[in-house]
Amino acid sequence: MQTTIGIIGFGEVGGIFGRGLLGKPGVQAIQAWDLKFADAQARQAVEADGVRAAAGMADLCQQATLLISAVTASNTFAVAEEAAKHVRPGSIFLDLNSASPGTKQRAAAALEAAGCRYVEAGVMTSVPPYGIRVPMLLGGAQAAELAQTLVAWGMDAKPVSEKLGVASAIKMSRSVMIKGLEALVIESYTTARSYGVEDYVLPTLQETFPQIDWAQQGAYFFSRVVQHGKRRAEEMRESANTVKEAGFAPLMTTAIAEKQDWVAGLARDQVFAGLDAKAKWQEYADRLIAHAAKKN
Repeated sequence: MQTTIGIIGFGEVGGIFGRGLLGKPGVQAIQAWDLKFADAQARQAVEADGVRAAAGMADLCQQATLLISAVTASNTFAVAEEAAKHVRPGSIFLDLNSASPGTKQRAAAALEAAGCRYVEAGVMTSVPPYGIRVPMLLGGAQAAELAQTLVAWGMDAKPVSEKLGVASAIKMSRSVMIKGLEALVIESYTTARSYGVEDYVLPTLQETFPQIDWAQQGAYFFSRVVQHGKRRAEEMRESANTVKEAGFAPLMTTAIAEKQDWVAGLARDQVFAGLDAKAKWQEYADRLIAHAAKKN
């Protein structure tokens, strides 16, 4: 069976999946739609990679037999709702977005009412180091069947439940911990450096958790939040919804979202201009300290 893949959202993740699935057995064509395609140069860049830039959501959905949604967390439901107006009956919608179980269930209801088969995915770690082999957990009635196809394409996809929301619950619960560690490291390290005590604090962390290189991990956490803080904050708001849907007050998760959003705002204001992925955590912390000094 020949598959035409339609990718909704051609940012970092969508681009990796689009380019990575080109030429896979049974993949007839790959198309994509993104709001940035209103710019002619963006369309040309996509098509230079061998991916067809669709004219719009309707065009994409009418062509695709497998749709892959790779948008920001806050747009998860809106995109599913829009796609539901145009999907081909019998097509499959694979939702990669970091959203709560409730959001995924609402998205599924909209698409399945239009005759589309919905599969949720919990993407369990950062995509760039793995490419299309990033570990994913799938959920929904079609999860096991779709997993076989994805694995044949070289992907790491495992079905976990026919019930929608399970894969998302796993993903979002993990995200509270991972994004929370990022926020804690940024706050702890910057405070320690502000007081000049980092050479005392980090060795105690190393002693307690010797398997972690705290200086290297700290640099990685700073760089990822600076680069992707806005997206992470949106994911944390969906994680907060996940906590609320479980019946708990998302006190920690809400604070994590605020911290991620704060760093993202400073990045937009060029506070970290000139720092790249190889920068040490101290360089990021020094920018935050200097910014705080200016405000005071």
